Amino acid sequence: MKPQRKSRPRALAAGSAVVSGALLLTACGSSGKSASSGGSSTAVAPTTTAASGGKCGKAAQVKASGSTAQEFAMKFWIKNFMRACPGTRISYEGNGSGAGQTDFLQGKTAFAGSDSALSAAQITQSKSVCSDGGRAIHLPAVGGPIAIGYNLPGVRKLVLDAATLAKVFDSRITKWNDPAITKLNPGAKLPSTAIRASHRSDSSGTTDNFTSYLSAAAPSAWPHGHSKEWKAKGGDAAKKSSGLVDHVKNTVGAIGYVELSYAIARDIPTVSIDTGAGTPVAASVFTASKAISTAKIAGNGDLVLKLDYATKTPGAYPIDMVTYEIVCDKGNKPATWPATKAFLTYIVGVQGQQDLSFEGYATLPAAIVNQVRSKINSLS
Repeated sequence: MKPQRKSRPRALAAGSAVVSGALLLTACGSSGKSASSGGSSTAVAPTTTAASGGKCGKAAQVKASGSTAQEFAMKFWIKNFMRACPGTRISYEGNGSGAGQTDFLQGKTAFAGSDSALSAAQITQSKSVCSDGGRAIHLPAVGGPIAIGYNLPGVRKLVLDAATLAKVFDSRITKWNDPAITKLNPGAKLPSTAIRASHRSDSSGTTDNFTSYLSAAAPSAWPHGHSKEWKAKGGDAAKKSSGLVDHVKNTVGAIGYVELSYAIARDIPTVSIDTGAGTPVAASVFTASKAISTAKIAGNGDLVLKLDYATKTPGAYPIDMVTYEIVCDKGNKPATWPATKAFLTYIVGVQGQQDLSFEGYATLPAAIVNQVRSKINSLS
């Protein structure tokens, strides 16, 4: 299925750039379709204009996999790049961040897309696939809000805070008219319907970022820390973002966490978050961009970003994620690296970023994007 362009996403893209002063970066999905789990490698007609200023690298077949959050952005980028560089064929399988990390660490792919950073042990493991003394590093490429979608007929507006969300997803609040929820929603007619808290069954960067939010914003209510694998007991489970959003859409009483574009595509209402700033914050391109704009680079020669999940900045939506492209700092596969480097240069370049006009995405600070471009130039 192909992303569909509409006037509203274009307006959102332009408005978001004005608000943030940065380039639009997308997280996933289209405004008219839900993301699929299939790969993306459809050949397109070449043009005379090469991607990334005419630099296509050496023709190659480049395989990549990972984050479903960036799958539709990848399809868009791949289509444009292969049109400009017809000698190279790029395929991207949206099999989840955990699977993408595993594929890369086993030497099966040229790069991985992941919504969470590799662990220290995985960085050590990467030295076996990165030659010349290299190791894996992270290149931030896309960002976006994680929406809390729900299915509660007759209730189109709902406010929750971090502690209440933690107890809902930990199966300690089990009815929609629980006093903790009604207190946050005065005047709302909340039914006694059972809550069907829903989570990802596969290893997921979205899960890692959502549980990072819970553990940072409500540490006393969420005892499970953060992980790509779901640790809390109980609840329903579904595979990939597409499976989870379908489950929420089809299950009365359900609540789940998905990238905003999936909620928009399936017309699922989303929760506004009471961050303590005074006014609850809804998930949107603008509110996520405001939160992500404060992200800091963790350091150590890498570009992993540190998000403030516990932000109380007015108008900043706190449940966000950044997707990385994972490659070696040196010792990438010689046969595919020139094409891979050209592709990565394109996606974080001005054209690659500005061309994205889908709905449900956020921006990264321009200063960080500039550092990503510089880092790619130094890789080998």
